[in-house]
Amino acid sequence: MSKADLSKQPAQVAAMFDQVSTRYDRTNNVLSVGNAALWRVATTRAVDPRVGETILDVAAGTGTSSASLARNGASVVAADFSAGMIEVGRQRQAGNPFIRFVQADATDLPFDDDTFDAVTISFGLRNIVDPKKALAEFYRVVKPGGRVVVCEFSRPPLAPVRAGYSAYLKFGMPVLARVASSNPAAYEYLMESIEAWPDQRALAGWMREAGFERVAYRNLTAGIVALHRGFKPERPPVPVETVAETPLADAAPSAASKKPAGGSPSAAKPATTKPAGAAKPAAAKPAGAAKPAAAKPAGAAKPAAAKPAAAKRATPAESGAAKPAAAKPAKPGTTAKPSAPKSGAAQPAAPKPKRSTSAGSASRPASAGPAGSEESASTIPSEGE
Repeated sequence: MSKADLSKQPAQVAAMFDQVSTRYDRTNNVLSVGNAALWRVATTRAVDPRVGETILDVAAGTGTSSASLARNGASVVAADFSAGMIEVGRQRQAGNPFIRFVQADATDLPFDDDTFDAVTISFGLRNIVDPKKALAEFYRVVKPGGRVVVCEFSRPPLAPVRAGYSAYLKFGMPVLARVASSNPAAYEYLMESIEAWPDQRALAGWMREAGFERVAYRNLTAGIVALHRGFKPERPPVPVETVAETPLADAAPSAASKKPAGGSPSAAKPATTKPAGAAKPAAAKPAGAAKPAAAKPAGAAKPAAAKPAAAKRATPAESGAAKPAAAKPAKPGTTAKPSAPKSGAAQPAAPKPKRSTSAGSASRPASAGPAGSEESASTIPSEGE
């Protein structure tokens, strides 16, 4: 009778399971004291098989777990690296059209990427020589958005339960194995592999390293067994770059619109007298129509009081512009109100009807609408953040 060791060489492990294949299910029921059936039901519920789905059952053995998965109408591929287990499974599940057996190595699965809706393995990950590589293979063959469920022996979190379970593995299970199994030595390896297996959090960390998201686990039978489940992320949608470029495209016409505003004869005169003061109102005029032009509303408000002074060429003193209320009505540049600085700068020669029109145009730069849209475009997060 052969017995594998903790090196878990595939040939040794496969040969060991070949020898116990005929009485494998009965031995499991005896050694688990009837809990094996309960664990299988919990695993099936965690996988949640649906009609029309294709599920990969790794380390399927004789197909008992595969039959439970296929009961709801899902198609199940039962994979195992033991030829003896596969042969017994084909015989027992011969009448089930939803199960197909395949001999395969979990670290090198013979399937294409994104093939299965779900992948599951029960009490088999612990027997694989490189479990992290197997998890990477599960990630490769499952579809985006698909789930992976691992049912495996684990470590009870409560110390009394942990001590009692350890005593059972050392003293109780060997006695039962000699009664129920055709290869009692094989179950010495079972005890050694369970004690050397990491706890629940470590296995969850392995699954996250493999790329799975929303990884969670649930203890069964006080933590003697744990169910782990994770999901393969959905493919991220293709980012639409035109959304970020749209405000930049709108900014170009606003920059070009400065030329017509400066081209008007009324705005050209202050530009020759005070270029710095005239440049700001020229950008503030089309701001009512162009979004980015309103990005400097505060800058346009300061030269608003100085602009009537720039329009008054004949006025020798600049103090008169600082107090528009005391300005004489004979001077057209001083008749403009401080809240509507564009009336004086736009038409210094004809101030009478243009005052209401320029006031309307001056009220638009005060709005933060264009500045808000430009800012929101620059702060749009990329996909996934």
